[in-house]
Amino acid sequence: MLHALLTFVPVAALLTVTPGVSTALVVRSAARDGRGAALRVTLGNSLAIFAWAVLAALGVAAVVAASAEAYTAVKLVGAAVLIVLGVQALRRRDDTQRAVPDPVLRAHVRDGLVTGLANPKLGVFFAALFPQFVPAGMPLLPMALAMAVTIMLFDLVYYSALAWLVARARRAFVEGPWARRVERLTGAVLVGLGVKLALDPQAR
Repeated sequence: MLHALLTFVPVAALLTVTPGVSTALVVRSAARDGRGAALRVTLGNSLAIFAWAVLAALGVAAVVAASAEAYTAVKLVGAAVLIVLGVQALRRRDDTQRAVPDPVLRAHVRDGLVTGLANPKLGVFFAALFPQFVPAGMPLLPMALAMAVTIMLFDLVYYSALAWLVARARRAFVEGPWARRVERLTGAVLVGLGVKLALDPQAR
């Protein structure tokens, strides 16, 4: 099992550093609400990764990967979530100097969790890739959970560093027009990712 996990480490690292929805959410949250909010997004995303690993071990992820209808349903939900988050960022007023209430901070966990669960590509990833790293004769669930935890640890380290860098520069953003520009940029990125997901030709 240890050898299989060591073989999986480069894959987990590559998955973490590849820019995508999670990266956009972390940058947006750190620039607008601080490092704590970005870490909450990371927590929500990690919970989604863990959930997809369990679903992969149970065979549900394979159903999503193989069924055009299931993939399309998850895909459209995910696209809608991304577009809504992006539009909210684009329409939000410039109020970055106000204190951030706890419910808003807690909402970041929800955003990370929902976007992760509604991403069918995670399901395809787990269903297609995880079995290749499971040694013959070993139960799938323990290995899938171990690999999910490996990804979560990489996410925690990478996104914590990213959040720290963005939050450190946040003062310059808040004192100038940059905070709103960052939020508009990440909002546009989220909308673009949502549209791209909705038009994904993989859903046959």
